[in-house]
Amino acid sequence: MTRLRDLASVCKSKNAGPFELTIDIIFGSDELFERVEGTGILNAALFSRLYQVEESQVLFMPYAPARAFKATLPRLIPAGAFGDSDVYGAQQHGPILEVDIPD
Repeated sequence: MTRLRDLASVCKSKNAGPFELTIDIIFGSDELFERVEGTGILNAALFSRLYQVEESQVLFMPYAPARAFKATLPRLIPAGAFGDSDVYGAQQHGPILEVDIPD
């Protein structure tokens, strides 16, 4: 097993408006992208579990031309609301970095 953080060239999160968060995972080669895509591990159900939202609220898509995966999901606390610790959503990609990908 290899952690996603060791395979992805870029993994970032950001706001998609005040009520949603988007997470982008980008790979440096077609081979790595295809390897990860072939496992089926990255999917809406995984993001639902990691970010504690309903699976039906997760928009997930692989995008092969960019060697990327993108997930958009609701923020649990709106950006800038009381209790929000990351107004830009830029520090929310942490949980996905720890996902194990089979070798």
